[in-house]
Parts: sequence; structure tokens; C-alpha cells
Amino acid sequence: MARATTKAKTQAKVKTQAKVKTQAKVKKAIPGKAAKAPAKRTRAAGTPSPTVNGDDRPLVLALPKGRILDEAAAIFARAGYDLGPVFGDSRRLVHDCGPLRVLVLRSSDVPTYVAHGAADVGVAGSDVLDEAGLDLYEPLDLGIGVCRMIVAERGDQPVDERSQMHIRIATKYPRLTRDYLRRRGLTAEVIELSGAIELGPLTGLCDRIVDITQTGETLRQNGLVEVDTIATISSRLVVNPASLKLRGPRIAELVARLEAAVAGG
Repeated sequence: MARATTKAKTQAKVKTQAKVKTQAKVKKAIPGKAAKAPAKRTRAAGTPSPTVNGDDRPLVLALPKGRILDEAAAIFARAGYDLGPVFGDSRRLVHDCGPLRVLVLRSSDVPTYVAHGAADVGVAGSDVLDEAGLDLYEPLDLGIGVCRMIVAERGDQPVDERSQMHIRIATKYPRLTRDYLRRRGLTAEVIELSGAIELGPLTGLCDRIVDITQTGETLRQNGLVEVDTIATISSRLVVNPASLKLRGPRIAELVARLEAAVAGG
């Protein structure tokens, strides 16, 4: 009986030690802990490690076309990642940039590529991410592409929300628009458009629009006025959950370097 008891205690001790070691490995892979890594891994300058724990495959990074691509490239450069090849041939959609392989996509496609594992990490606006509603980690706000999601209407035809009139709202963001309406306790028909949202009220297609704006100049030029602000938008770094588990050290290094670059301005 004594031998059996001793054997059981020994097995329990071994299981406990194994569990502690497993938890420690998981914590090391969490990007949120990356900022506490040694200075040689968090400095913004210098060349990123070509291998981490023997993993020499490039991380696949999804970036949106347009202005955000330029702003993101500047931050990656400060973090020690040269994305110069991305700007060498505008017809190419896949670019090898040392430790990173960059996919250049439509902004609305970035969350899909990352969520389905075609890319390990990506950069996307919080408006695109919230509209997509996919299961992604967002470890870092890059502070670029800052704008506002607003509600606007014709200045000469204001909407009376207290009336029982049938209100129509045109937008590229039907999910976020319906969430906004529920929070306000309003009922409206949501019409999904993919471009020229400001044209909706001018043609009688809708009474209001939900769209993003930086300065509001396009709204003013089309006789529209802001009536509410839904959210402040900025671009975030997003990570595929499976990639975080499989390539945690590489992603942690990337996040730490980008965090230092953002903080350093």
C-alpha cells in the first residue's frame, strides 16, 4: 500500500511539472508579453533575426493597397523591416522582403486572408475588422489611417428621427450600421453600396449615409452635413490565432519591434 501511495505521488508531481513547463511555453508566445523581451529583440533599428528557434520561413504579411500601404511601410522600416520590394513592381501581388513575404490586397480582403491562414499577420483598419467580425488577435494599434466613421445627411433635407417616416441609410458597413441603429433604438432600411456613398442622398436613394471621413471636405462639397460620429478609426496589426501558436516567437519579435517603432514615432 505504501509503495502504491508513493508511486501515485510521484506521478502527480511529474504531471504538475509538465503542466507548468507547458504554460511557460505558451506565455512566451503571447505577443502581449513581447514588450518585456530583451532589448536586442525590441529595438526598432537593425536587422530582424533570420531565424527564431529554427523557424526560417518568412512570415506572410497582408497589407492593403493605397495610402495605408505607404504609412505601414514607413513603420515597418523603423522597425527594421525593409518593404522596398513592394514598391518596385506595382503589378506584382506577392513580394519577398527578407523575413517577410508581403501580399498586397484590397483592404476589405486583409482580414479574410489572415483569418483563413493564408497570411500570418496583416494590417487593416478597425472599421474593416469590425465589419468583418472575424476571430483575429489585434495586439497593436499602429496609429495610422486615422479617420472617423460618421452619419451624414443632406443639409437642406434634415431627417426627423422622431417621425414615423421610413428612413433609408446607404453604407459600405451594413453590420456596423445595424449595430449603431440598435444602440440608438432606431429603425431604418440599410442599403449596401461599394462606392460613391455621398451620391446616395443626392439622388434620393437614401436619406442618410454611414461612411468614413478624415476632414469632411467631400461631404461639404456635396452638400452633406455630419449628424453623428460612430467611432474613431485607425489601422491595427492583426494575427491569425493558429499562427500565434505555431510561430509565436517570430510573431512576438515582429510585434515588439513594431511597438517600439510606433512608440518612437
